[in-house]
Amino acid sequence: MEKKRWECSALPQGWKKEEVTRRSGLSAGKSDVYYYSPSGKKFRSKPQLARYLGNSMDLSTFDFRTGKMLMSKINKNRQRLRYDGLNQSKGKPDLNTALPVRQTASIFKQPVTKVTNHPTNKVKSDPQKAVDQPRQLFWEKKLSGLNAFDIAEELVKTMELPKGLQGVGPGCTDETLLSAIASALHTSTMPITGQLSAAVEKNPGVWLNTSQPLCKAFMVTDEDIRKQEELVQQVRKKLEEALMADMLAHVEEISKDGGAPLDKDIEDEEEDPREQEADDV
Repeated sequence: MEKKRWECSALPQGWKKEEVTRRSGLSAGKSDVYYYSPSGKKFRSKPQLARYLGNSMDLSTFDFRTGKMLMSKINKNRQRLRYDGLNQSKGKPDLNTALPVRQTASIFKQPVTKVTNHPTNKVKSDPQKAVDQPRQLFWEKKLSGLNAFDIAEELVKTMELPKGLQGVGPGCTDETLLSAIASALHTSTMPITGQLSAAVEKNPGVWLNTSQPLCKAFMVTDEDIRKQEELVQQVRKKLEEALMADMLAHVEEISKDGGAPLDKDIEDEEEDPREQEADDV
């Protein structure tokens, strides 16, 4: 591995940045970034760096990979602070997490005609009428462009949807379909069946069922359930391996800083229970 270390001007005086380039393996050519405090303490991620510095420095605009402050994030933070200040002056912010609801109330007074003898009038007899409030159509498209990043500020790969799921509506991409399904699972207790009406494909603006996600009707087979169970097992195994690697790295770092030796801790943890029982006897 090739190591390069230099002073980091974005951090306080004495802080150094180290870049280690991998020479072999499947990840050859990629580099890992570390930071060292003036006392020589090593930091592997931005959260560790933020916990160590505490309130002495704001790292919200600090790019861990390049070691620089991003001007674009600084400008966004300034705009957000200005916007939050205006909202606070107007009143408390709205913390409601409900889905967007269409609001068409006019600020001008308009004449209203009350009809009570219409044959299809269900305002008084149907209590569900008050629950089924209108929603904005295709509101899931507002979530496009929002991405998830890990602690190293690298883009997290989005999940792939089954081929049997097909979107409904103008400009409905896989990203919009994923947002619609995730929102329906989170906010509704009803079964997710998709759009059962065939007329929605001809005119989704009229026949769209807003209580269901933006996808055509689909069937979940036993094979789909089996594949999902295998996927969950694979993800759990990867998570277990990642947690074990993080724990070993943490123990090794503590041993380098003057803690207990790593080999001794592992020997104590892997002691045969039968030997322990023999000692007790």
